[in-house]
Amino acid sequence: MFKKILTVLCTTLAAAYLLLAVTAFNRRPAGQACAGLELLIRDSLEAGFITGKEVLSLLDKEGLNPVGKKLDDVDTRRMEEALDKHIWVDDAECYKTPGGKVCIEVAQRIPLLRIMSDDGKDYYIDNKGQEMPTSTRCTAHLAVVTGRVSKDFALKELYPFGLFLQQNDFWGAQTEQIHILPDQTVELAPRVGDHLIYLGKLKNYQKKLKRVKLFYEKALSQVGWNKYSRINVEFDNQIICTRRE
Repeated sequence: MFKKILTVLCTTLAAAYLLLAVTAFNRRPAGQACAGLELLIRDSLEAGFITGKEVLSLLDKEGLNPVGKKLDDVDTRRMEEALDKHIWVDDAECYKTPGGKVCIEVAQRIPLLRIMSDDGKDYYIDNKGQEMPTSTRCTAHLAVVTGRVSKDFALKELYPFGLFLQQNDFWGAQTEQIHILPDQTVELAPRVGDHLIYLGKLKNYQKKLKRVKLFYEKALSQVGWNKYSRINVEFDNQIICTRRE
């Protein structure tokens, strides 16, 4: 019984000590000024739509730049809200460190496909399935979608296909252009090989492209990549090739 009471007492004292230690660690001197700003823009290798200079300019415009302010006057929640409204920002996280610095981490929006439709529309579909404007400063190297592309078709049909291309190393690198025909069937123009891949309707594309990849490995590697002008995998378990004239 005494041993049990001693164990409970020691556990309570340890918890109280940890609580006091954490409180003391996080306590800042009254009126402490911001000791510096650390800014990280994520996904800079995949996209370069926003720069650190723009982030600071936006915070300056809103009166939220923490540099030179007292830490108690720095509102990190308002900073996050302001940055989240930026058209190129997917998510922003702002916080104060025990050393008195303010850290800002910005995640950019990541485009999946570029839509350049026959009606003159030009925009991206991002990895959250949302429309995203293009930028003259940064051109993402993505598959371009052309032809009769309605906004509804782009967001509902092409978005999952874009995710597939993002996650599939081979087809993400091989697919240069996606052309939508008037009946909403799909042709792909690959980066390697002078031929078109006809998928038909955009369904079961994983299985269709798996057949094409196998055909690449077993046949085209033997007869040459430019022997056929068209590879049709519209129908299950079939590959119909058109010889180049």
